[in-house]
Amino acid sequence: MSDWVFPRGTAADGVWEVSLGPDSPAEVPGWAYTGLKVATLAAGESVALPAGPLERLVIPLSGAFTVRVDGAEFALRGRHSVFAGPSDVFYSGVGTSLVVSSTGGGRVAIASAPAQVPHPSRVVRAEEIPVELRGAGNCSRQVHNFGTPAVLEADRFIVCEVLTPAGNWSSYPPHKHDRDRDGETSLEEIYYFETQIAAGSSAPADVDAVGYQRVYASDERPIDVTAEVRTGDVVLVPYGWHGPAMAAPGYDLYYLNVMAGPGPVRKWLISDDPHHGWVRRTWEGRDVDPRLPFGA
Repeated sequence: MSDWVFPRGTAADGVWEVSLGPDSPAEVPGWAYTGLKVATLAAGESVALPAGPLERLVIPLSGAFTVRVDGAEFALRGRHSVFAGPSDVFYSGVGTSLVVSSTGGGRVAIASAPAQVPHPSRVVRAEEIPVELRGAGNCSRQVHNFGTPAVLEADRFIVCEVLTPAGNWSSYPPHKHDRDRDGETSLEEIYYFETQIAAGSSAPADVDAVGYQRVYASDERPIDVTAEVRTGDVVLVPYGWHGPAMAAPGYDLYYLNVMAGPGPVRKWLISDDPHHGWVRRTWEGRDVDPRLPFGA
């Protein structure tokens, strides 16, 4: 198994099914700018996160949650699943402790990044979140831009989620963001995955819903990942070309992206693999997959 691939349970820490990044006991050499924790909580169960030099984003994956910060409580209207459309999310800035509690049982993700500049805590409501339909044809996908610079005032990280219908490719054409230069920013990236049987499928309920993720070298730094992914799996992208993320026929694919890096600007600027960048031009004038948007 690649050093950058963490099947479900292999990055666990206590209540956390996933615990990766600066505030995790698991050290990943060369990983410094982003973190992710995921927990499944019973109704009324809570997790506490201490104050520190981190900004955080609380993202309900399933179910509803409350967040307590500095004596105030914020309700996050959740969702049935990640395929049910956007959820409310909660941002907390540097030096803030918080307690996240499940209302009726569910799964929650906490994205994080080391940060210095304080920004106020706030809820981003589901109806405020831009839902972008990107690409066309079998490269169609849906993006929820709740943690991007245009929507969320933050110091370091960029956070979004992507939903890809069965049989489609996303994170495509392959691209990279591993150098700070004109037109590109250096950002390491976390992919956290979930899968489901596609609507209308005749598959039995106990099938093994899978997707695939590709990462490969863009320079002299070696990396070669072709990973089969399921709900709860994580792939880290420290550098290199990444894509496609492939939804296998019969199964929809979701991933949560957390990005941050050492550069002076908080922007997602990418370079396409020159062998495949031409594919973008083929989308012009073509329709988006009619199965989108999810949660409509």
